[in-house]
Amino acid sequence: MRHLLLMASYSSQTNMHARNLAIVWAPNLLRSRDIEATGFNGTAAFMEVRVQSIVVEFILTHVEQLFGDAPLAGTRASAGGAG
Repeated sequence: MRHLLLMASYSSQTNMHARNLAIVWAPNLLRSRDIEATGFNGTAAFMEVRVQSIVVEFILTHVEQLFGDAPLAGTRASAGGAG
């Protein structure tokens, strides 16, 4: 989520703000076995993806509140400043 938030910070250049990233990534991040198993199509599938994208957008806009302000894994700050 932090990586997607970082990508959203470039939205002035890419137009991929939190909502657009949520639309693109939601079906992968919140994959629904119900949709896959029943072969939903049309309106039902669209509504499911819409709910997924709303949830992912919420998470992206509240990353700090949900996950705290710890640095990303693998960054210099999380590696004790070694560089």
